[in-house]
Amino acid sequence: MLDEIHLLAAVTVLGVLEQAYFFLQVIYARRVFGISPPKISGPPEFERIFRAQVNSSEYFPIFLALLWQAGLFFHQGLAAALGLLYLYARYCYFMGYRASSSERLAPIYFSTGVLWILIAASALGILHFFLSHYMGLNILQLLTA
Repeated sequence: MLDEIHLLAAVTVLGVLEQAYFFLQVIYARRVFGISPPKISGPPEFERIFRAQVNSSEYFPIFLALLWQAGLFFHQGLAAALGLLYLYARYCYFMGYRASSSERLAPIYFSTGVLWILIAASALGILHFFLSHYMGLNILQLLTA
């Protein structure tokens, strides 16, 4: 069983570490700009770092659910590769947003595209499972015949 999920687990751990890095960047920015919790406003430099972290945190559960569904029902290797692309795009998003709000756009569009591919892979994998498990239809066998 573990050989069927090890890549997904590795990408999940990398994602958690990335989230931790983003959290630490907010803590560091709070110290640099003298902004104590619970305040969330301050200089634009701080607010961009804060928003980048919050936005990344908001999307993380969606990413994890899609990563695991696509990996379990479609293909672990493809899902893990897409997961790495997503994490890289999120890192670029964070760094871009930190520099300027306009620099976040290309990475956010790219990461959203990766999420859509994960949605498609998840849906196809789950559809294939239901059709083969409950109706005895093997789509892959029908397509190659």
